[in-house]
Amino acid sequence: MRLIKGMAAALLAMPLLAGAEEIGSVSTVFKWVGPNDKIMVEAFDDPKVEGVTCYLSRAKTGGVKGGLGLAEDRAEASIACRQVGPIRFNGELKDGEEVFKERTSLVFKTMQVVRFFDRKRNTLVYLVYSDRVIEGSPQNAVTAIPILPWPNRP
Repeated sequence: MRLIKGMAAALLAMPLLAGAEEIGSVSTVFKWVGPNDKIMVEAFDDPKVEGVTCYLSRAKTGGVKGGLGLAEDRAEASIACRQVGPIRFNGELKDGEEVFKERTSLVFKTMQVVRFFDRKRNTLVYLVYSDRVIEGSPQNAVTAIPILPWPNRP
């Protein structure tokens, strides 16, 4: 019963996470059967911070297993977040709050983006990393956005 309640809570929280939009990709390894291995570039908007878009590049495993969604993607990722409009907060920000999450293996591995607010420097900091139920990866990337006034445009 606890498991069912936990799964229901996770499903209800899902809409609060950002969804990624594919910007483009490049092939890195040719596969005779199934899709090629590639690097994907995706964009997502922070659901609690209007005016911020993050760009994430990550490896996507191809081949038969990759085409069926059974392959495990590599842990490496890169992130760049930018101010794209006036910044407005939609609710209270919590340090380490998850803003994006994507499954990178059939069951146990995920890639996550979390946000921190450096109040002293008035800067938003985004961290991407991969974790696994038993053992995560120390590979990570970070980006920071100083919160600046946005010019009014006629």
